[in-house]
Amino acid sequence: MADFLKNTVNQGFRSIFSLLEEHHIIRGKSDIAKHLGSYNHVINSILKGDRNLTVDQIEQLCSTFGIDANYLFGFTDRPFRADAPEFPGLASQYKNLLQEDGRQNIRLVARKALAGYALTYQDPDYLEDLPRFSIPNLEGELLAFAISGDSMLPTITNGDLVICEALERPLNGDIPALHDNQVYVIVTDVLVVKRIQQVKEGNSLKKLRLISDNSSVYRPYEVDLEEIQQVLRVKCRLTDYAIS
Repeated sequence: MADFLKNTVNQGFRSIFSLLEEHHIIRGKSDIAKHLGSYNHVINSILKGDRNLTVDQIEQLCSTFGIDANYLFGFTDRPFRADAPEFPGLASQYKNLLQEDGRQNIRLVARKALAGYALTYQDPDYLEDLPRFSIPNLEGELLAFAISGDSMLPTITNGDLVICEALERPLNGDIPALHDNQVYVIVTDVLVVKRIQQVKEGNSLKKLRLISDNSSVYRPYEVDLEEIQQVLRVKCRLTDYAIS
Protein backbone atom coordinates (compact mmCIF):
# COMPACT_ATOMS: atom_id res chain seq x y z
CA MET A 1 0.00 0.00 0.00
CA ALA A 2 1.27 3.49 -0.90
CA ASP A 3 2.57 5.68 1.93
CA PHE A 4 1.27 9.25 1.63
CA LEU A 5 2.52 10.39 5.04
CA LYS A 6 5.24 12.57 3.48
CA ASN A 7 2.83 14.32 1.11
CA THR A 8 2.98 18.03 1.98
CA VAL A 9 -0.76 18.56 1.59
CA ASN A 10 -1.56 15.57 3.80
CA GLN A 11 0.86 16.82 6.43
CA GLY A 12 -0.86 20.20 6.36
CA PHE A 13 -4.24 18.52 6.68
CA ARG A 14 -3.15 16.56 9.74
CA SER A 15 -1.95 19.79 11.32
CA ILE A 16 -5.24 21.54 10.50
CA PHE A 17 -7.24 18.58 11.81
CA SER A 18 -5.38 18.68 15.12
CA LEU A 19 -5.81 22.46 15.36
CA LEU A 20 -9.55 22.36 14.66
CA GLU A 21 -10.07 19.48 17.06
CA GLU A 22 -7.94 21.03 19.82
CA HIS A 23 -10.02 24.21 19.78
CA HIS A 24 -13.34 22.35 19.57
CA ILE A 25 -14.19 23.64 16.10
CA ILE A 26 -14.76 20.04 15.00
CA ARG A 27 -15.69 16.98 17.00
CA GLY A 28 -13.41 14.35 15.50
CA LYS A 29 -13.16 12.57 12.16
CA SER A 30 -16.88 12.06 11.57
CA ASP A 31 -17.55 15.76 12.02
CA ILE A 32 -14.89 16.97 9.59
CA ALA A 33 -15.90 14.21 7.17
CA LYS A 34 -19.43 15.64 7.12
CA HIS A 35 -18.08 19.14 6.36
CA LEU A 36 -15.92 17.77 3.52
CA GLY A 37 -18.70 15.65 2.02
CA SER A 38 -16.78 12.48 2.86
CA TYR A 39 -16.80 9.59 5.32
CA ASN A 40 -15.11 8.79 8.62
CA HIS A 41 -13.06 5.93 7.15
CA VAL A 42 -11.80 8.21 4.31
CA ILE A 43 -10.58 10.85 6.77
CA ASN A 44 -8.99 8.13 8.88
CA SER A 45 -7.14 6.79 5.81
CA ILE A 46 -5.82 10.28 4.97
CA LEU A 47 -4.62 10.85 8.52
CA LYS A 48 -2.92 7.43 8.56
CA GLY A 49 -1.18 8.08 5.24
CA ASP A 50 -3.09 5.48 3.22
CA ARG A 51 -4.59 7.94 0.73
CA ASN A 52 -4.31 11.56 -0.43
CA LEU A 53 -6.55 14.49 0.30
CA THR A 54 -8.44 15.28 -2.93
CA VAL A 55 -8.71 18.67 -4.60
CA ASP A 56 -12.45 18.80 -3.87
CA GLN A 57 -11.74 18.11 -0.20
CA ILE A 58 -9.10 20.87 -0.18
CA GLU A 59 -11.61 23.32 -1.67
CA GLN A 60 -14.27 22.38 0.90
CA LEU A 61 -11.78 22.58 3.77
CA CYS A 62 -10.63 26.05 2.72
CA SER A 63 -14.13 27.44 2.12
CA THR A 64 -15.66 25.99 5.31
CA PHE A 65 -12.94 26.82 7.82
CA GLY A 66 -11.13 29.74 6.16
CA ILE A 67 -7.95 27.71 5.68
CA ASP A 68 -5.29 29.28 3.50
CA ALA A 69 -4.48 26.83 0.69
CA ASN A 70 -0.90 28.12 0.77
CA TYR A 71 -0.55 26.50 4.20
CA LEU A 72 -1.59 23.12 2.81
CA PHE A 73 0.90 23.43 -0.04
CA GLY A 74 3.67 24.43 2.37
CA PHE A 75 4.06 28.01 1.11
CA THR A 76 3.18 29.76 4.39
CA ASP A 77 3.16 28.95 8.11
CA ARG A 78 -0.11 30.83 8.65
CA PRO A 79 -3.01 28.38 8.49
CA PHE A 80 -5.94 30.80 8.20
CA ARG A 81 -6.96 33.41 5.65
CA ALA A 82 -7.74 36.96 6.69
CA ASP A 83 -11.45 36.32 6.08
CA ALA A 84 -11.56 33.13 8.19
CA PRO A 85 -14.73 32.70 10.30
CA GLU A 86 -14.59 33.87 13.92
CA PHE A 87 -14.74 30.47 15.60
CA PRO A 88 -15.34 30.88 19.37
CA GLY A 89 -12.81 28.21 20.29
CA LEU A 90 -9.99 29.55 18.16
CA ALA A 91 -7.09 30.60 20.36
CA SER A 92 -5.81 34.16 20.04
CA GLN A 93 -2.33 33.02 19.02
CA TYR A 94 -3.79 31.47 15.87
CA LYS A 95 -5.91 34.52 15.10
CA ASN A 96 -2.64 36.45 15.06
CA LEU A 97 -1.47 34.13 12.29
CA LEU A 98 -4.27 35.21 9.95
CA GLN A 99 -2.71 36.11 6.64
CA GLU A 100 -2.87 39.76 5.72
CA ASP A 101 -4.25 40.63 2.32
CA GLY A 102 -1.64 39.50 -0.17
CA ARG A 103 -1.46 38.45 -3.78
CA GLN A 104 -3.71 35.38 -3.53
CA ASN A 105 -3.60 35.56 -7.33
CA ILE A 106 -4.52 31.97 -8.25
CA ARG A 107 -8.15 30.89 -8.25
CA LEU A 108 -8.79 27.17 -7.72
CA VAL A 109 -11.39 25.46 -9.92
CA ALA A 110 -11.97 22.09 -8.27
CA ARG A 111 -13.48 19.11 -10.07
CA LYS A 112 -17.04 19.76 -8.98
CA ALA A 113 -16.81 23.29 -10.40
CA LEU A 114 -15.40 22.20 -13.78
CA ALA A 115 -18.73 21.10 -15.25
CA GLY A 116 -20.15 24.61 -15.07
CA TYR A 117 -16.98 26.50 -15.92
CA ALA A 118 -17.77 26.96 -19.63
CA LEU A 119 -21.09 28.63 -18.75
CA THR A 120 -19.94 30.75 -15.83
CA TYR A 121 -16.26 31.66 -16.30
CA GLN A 122 -17.17 35.24 -17.31
CA ASP A 123 -19.40 35.72 -14.26
CA PRO A 124 -17.54 37.87 -11.69
CA ASP A 125 -19.55 36.32 -8.84
CA TYR A 126 -18.49 32.81 -9.89
CA LEU A 127 -14.82 33.81 -9.99
CA GLU A 128 -15.03 35.72 -6.72
CA ASP A 129 -16.36 32.65 -4.91
CA LEU A 130 -13.44 30.43 -5.96
CA PRO A 131 -10.77 29.70 -3.31
CA ARG A 132 -7.51 31.60 -3.81
CA PHE A 133 -3.87 30.84 -3.15
CA SER A 134 -0.46 31.90 -4.44
CA ILE A 135 2.81 30.26 -5.45
CA PRO A 136 6.19 31.98 -5.30
CA ASN A 137 7.34 33.44 -8.65
CA LEU A 138 3.95 32.92 -10.34
CA GLU A 139 2.58 36.40 -10.98
CA GLY A 140 -0.58 37.71 -12.59
CA GLU A 141 -4.20 36.57 -12.42
CA LEU A 142 -4.12 32.79 -12.84
CA LEU A 143 -6.47 29.82 -12.64
CA ALA A 144 -5.75 26.35 -11.27
CA PHE A 145 -7.77 23.43 -12.65
CA ALA A 146 -8.08 20.02 -11.02
CA ILE A 147 -7.45 17.39 -13.69
CA SER A 148 -9.11 14.00 -13.89
CA GLY A 149 -8.49 11.20 -16.37
CA ASP A 150 -5.48 9.73 -18.13
CA SER A 151 -5.52 11.38 -21.58
CA MET A 152 -2.36 13.42 -20.91
CA LEU A 153 -0.30 10.70 -19.26
CA PRO A 154 2.58 10.74 -18.48
CA THR A 155 2.82 14.57 -18.66
CA ILE A 156 -0.24 15.26 -16.50
CA THR A 157 -1.66 12.65 -14.16
CA ASN A 158 -5.06 12.17 -12.59
CA GLY A 159 -5.41 14.52 -9.61
CA ASP A 160 -2.82 17.07 -10.77
CA LEU A 161 -3.48 20.80 -10.71
CA VAL A 162 -2.53 22.80 -13.79
CA ILE A 163 -1.84 26.51 -13.24
CA CYS A 164 -2.96 28.54 -16.25
CA GLU A 165 -2.97 32.01 -17.75
CA ALA A 166 -5.99 32.99 -19.85
CA LEU A 167 -5.21 34.36 -23.32
CA GLU A 168 -7.14 37.45 -24.32
CA ARG A 169 -9.00 37.12 -27.61
CA PRO A 170 -9.38 40.29 -29.71
CA LEU A 171 -12.65 41.15 -31.42
CA ASN A 172 -11.68 39.46 -34.69
CA GLY A 173 -11.65 36.10 -32.91
CA ASP A 174 -8.00 35.19 -33.46
CA ILE A 175 -6.11 33.64 -30.56
CA PRO A 176 -2.73 35.34 -30.07
CA ALA A 177 0.58 33.78 -29.09
CA LEU A 178 -0.36 30.16 -29.69
CA HIS A 179 2.51 27.72 -30.10
CA ASP A 180 2.13 24.33 -31.71
CA ASN A 181 2.83 21.27 -29.53
CA GLN A 182 2.48 23.26 -26.29
CA VAL A 183 -0.09 22.35 -23.61
CA TYR A 184 -3.24 24.47 -23.22
CA VAL A 185 -6.60 24.32 -21.54
CA ILE A 186 -9.27 24.58 -24.24
CA VAL A 187 -12.81 25.58 -23.25
CA THR A 188 -15.69 24.82 -25.62
CA ASP A 189 -18.86 23.44 -24.05
CA VAL A 190 -16.43 21.32 -22.03
CA LEU A 191 -12.94 21.89 -20.64
CA VAL A 192 -9.99 19.80 -21.79
CA VAL A 193 -6.20 19.89 -21.43
CA LYS A 194 -4.37 19.08 -24.68
CA ARG A 195 -1.41 19.85 -26.87
CA ILE A 196 -2.45 21.89 -29.87
CA GLN A 197 -1.62 22.23 -33.52
CA GLN A 198 -2.98 25.18 -35.48
CA VAL A 199 -4.94 24.36 -38.63
CA LYS A 200 -4.84 27.27 -41.06
CA GLU A 201 -6.21 28.18 -44.45
CA GLY A 202 -3.63 30.53 -45.91
CA ASN A 203 -2.75 32.86 -43.06
CA SER A 204 -6.08 32.46 -41.32
CA LEU A 205 -6.45 30.18 -38.29
CA LYS A 206 -9.54 28.00 -38.72
CA LYS A 207 -9.24 25.12 -36.26
CA LEU A 208 -7.19 23.68 -33.47
CA ARG A 209 -6.13 20.05 -33.52
CA LEU A 210 -6.20 18.74 -29.95
CA ILE A 211 -3.66 16.04 -29.15
CA SER A 212 -3.41 13.77 -26.11
CA ASP A 213 -0.02 12.64 -24.85
CA ASN A 214 -1.58 9.24 -24.15
CA SER A 215 -1.82 8.78 -27.91
CA SER A 216 -2.12 4.99 -27.86
CA VAL A 217 -5.57 5.39 -26.30
CA TYR A 218 -6.81 8.84 -27.35
CA ARG A 219 -6.79 9.99 -30.97
CA PRO A 220 -6.37 13.65 -32.02
CA TYR A 221 -9.46 15.62 -33.00
CA GLU A 222 -10.19 19.09 -34.32
CA VAL A 223 -12.42 21.92 -33.07
CA ASP A 224 -13.50 24.93 -35.09
CA LEU A 225 -12.34 28.31 -33.87
CA GLU A 226 -15.97 29.39 -33.47
CA GLU A 227 -16.54 26.62 -30.92
CA ILE A 228 -13.73 27.81 -28.65
CA GLN A 229 -14.79 30.09 -25.81
CA GLN A 230 -11.46 30.42 -24.01
CA VAL A 231 -7.86 29.29 -24.29
CA LEU A 232 -5.52 29.19 -21.31
CA ARG A 233 -1.77 28.56 -21.44
CA VAL A 234 -0.58 25.97 -18.92
CA LYS A 235 2.30 27.54 -16.99
CA CYS A 236 3.02 24.71 -14.52
CA ARG A 237 1.45 21.82 -12.68
CA LEU A 238 1.20 20.71 -9.08
CA THR A 239 1.38 16.98 -8.56
CA ASP A 240 1.71 14.56 -5.66
CA TYR A 241 5.26 13.85 -6.81
CA ALA A 242 6.24 17.52 -6.83
CA ILE A 243 4.82 18.39 -3.42
CA SER A 244 5.52 15.20 -1.47
